[in-house]
Amino acid sequence: MTERKPADVSWEQWTDRQIRDAEARGLFDDLPGTGKPLSDLDRPHDDLWWVKKKLKDEGVSFLPPAIAIRREVEITREAVAAAPDEDAVRRLLTNLNERIREVNRNTISGPPTTVMPLDIDDEVRKWRSRDEN
Repeated sequence: MTERKPADVSWEQWTDRQIRDAEARGLFDDLPGTGKPLSDLDRPHDDLWWVKKKLKDEGVSFLPPAIAIRREVEITREAVAAAPDEDAVRRLLTNLNERIREVNRNTISGPPTTVMPLDIDDEVRKWRSRDEN
C-alpha cells in the first residue's frame, strides 16, 4: 500500500514524488506500448472514445433501433429468398413484423422509425413468383 499523503505536502508534489519513485524502481519499464506512439492521437476529441474502443475490441456494434430494424428487414428478405417453403417464409415474416411493431412501440431515442410491418400475403406472392421465374 502506498503511504498516506503528508498534510504539509500538496497533492501535486506528493503525486509527482510517487511517480518519480516508481520510475526509479523500474515499475514503468515493461508496460505494453512502451516506445510506441499513442494511437488515435490525431483524431478529434470524443468523450465516448473508450466505449467505442471497447465495442470494437469485443466485436460488438450498436445501431439505433430505427436503423437496426431496417437492417433486419434486409436480412429477413434475404432469408425469405432462400427459404425452402411457404411456412418458413411466413414464420420469418411474422417474426420480423413482431420485431418491427416492438421497435415502433418502444423506440424513444435516436431517429424515428418509419418501417411498417410487411404484408405477409404480398411477400409470399412475391416469393412464389420468384420460384416460377
